[in-house]
Amino acid sequence: MIMEDWTHKLQNRALPSRDSALSQKGCLKEENMAAFCQTTKSQAELRCTQLDLERKLKLNENAIVRLQANHKSVLVSVSEVRAVAEEQFGELLAAVRKAQADVMLFLEEKEQAALSQANSIETHLEKRSAEMEKSREQLERIAAISNTVLFLEEYCQFKNTEDSDAFPSVYIGLKDKLSGIRKVIMDSTVHLIQLLENYKGKLQEFAKEEEYDIRTQVSAVQRKYRTWKPEPSTREQFLQYAHDITFDPDTAHRYLRLQEDNRKVTNTSPWEHPYPDLPSRFTHWRQVLSLQSLFLHRYYFEVEISGAGTYVGLTCKGIDRKGEERNGCISGNDFSWSLQWNGKEFTAWHSDTETPLRASPFRRLGIYVDFPGGTLSFYGVEHDAMTLVHKFDCKFSEPVYAAFWLSKKENTIRIADLGEEPEKPAPSAVEAAA
Repeated sequence: MIMEDWTHKLQNRALPSRDSALSQKGCLKEENMAAFCQTTKSQAELRCTQLDLERKLKLNENAIVRLQANHKSVLVSVSEVRAVAEEQFGELLAAVRKAQADVMLFLEEKEQAALSQANSIETHLEKRSAEMEKSREQLERIAAISNTVLFLEEYCQFKNTEDSDAFPSVYIGLKDKLSGIRKVIMDSTVHLIQLLENYKGKLQEFAKEEEYDIRTQVSAVQRKYRTWKPEPSTREQFLQYAHDITFDPDTAHRYLRLQEDNRKVTNTSPWEHPYPDLPSRFTHWRQVLSLQSLFLHRYYFEVEISGAGTYVGLTCKGIDRKGEERNGCISGNDFSWSLQWNGKEFTAWHSDTETPLRASPFRRLGIYVDFPGGTLSFYGVEHDAMTLVHKFDCKFSEPVYAAFWLSKKENTIRIADLGEEPEKPAPSAVEAAA
């Protein structure tokens, strides 16, 4: 009797253990099935992503081909207008020679500006092609992974770094635009004597009209049914457009010292640094550009500034690197936009025009570039708030670069890590006492 009771107790103890094993086995089977389903779904997504990347790469390469063709179109079209100008000026005597030289210079400037713009876009697109080639190789490597867990980990990591959907479409139609300039030259011949003193000025004013200017038209081709996104208002919303930039050492003036993996720059005047002589380096203005170009998308980055006389803004690749004229600094031309901290207040600069601003001092600035919308916004970044300091309405027509001018000794600008939260304000005496 005692033996039977003991056996019965042992059976009762063994049963839960057997049930537990069966339950664990069932859970494991469910987990394997879920992993299999997720893998199948991710593999299908990967194939779609590969096809989409191939499509983008093809469009990008087509745009580069059209930009290369654009070079010849610019040269031929401008040459035609130059021929008309020379024929008309040939009918005039010595009094017309100065006006003829002005028009030749005007056409050469427009030609160089058009070629420079197209070259800037082409450089950007070639970099994008190289990046997409790397992404394609990465996708092929991920597709070959047989380990389910490693595959999902690698693919999720790739998706988090996937690029935006916008890519360029190039339109070339210079002849119609140049016909307006040709008409001005021919019609003005009759009245040339009276127009000699301001002939070039009239052409420049006429070329300000966008429909007659010599420019390569580029627009972003978006995915179908892409929803429009409203303007960000919180830091969290701005961070969805986060873009990592660094200083380009090949552009830095010799008085500027780069540190922290080219994320910090300091004006060390009069101490020079042994940088090599390069066409891209600034030799007069204490300036440096970002290595990365900004084109077609929305971008957001933050900088920390220190010292009166610091300027932060955007400019184009064609900014003069060697001259001493005002158009070589980011406050003095019509293709640069900048914000200056003078030690007391912020001022906005564009086309050598200063606009004083009523804004509190901020050590950290958020810069938001809406390339499709044509705006550049500066925000004061605090622990719990974003304050708009100034907003520029811009006409972007080619890739732009973040630009920095450190005009005085010991000025410092640091590109902030967007993963770092802005510093909290120091507690007041009352708060500290409490």
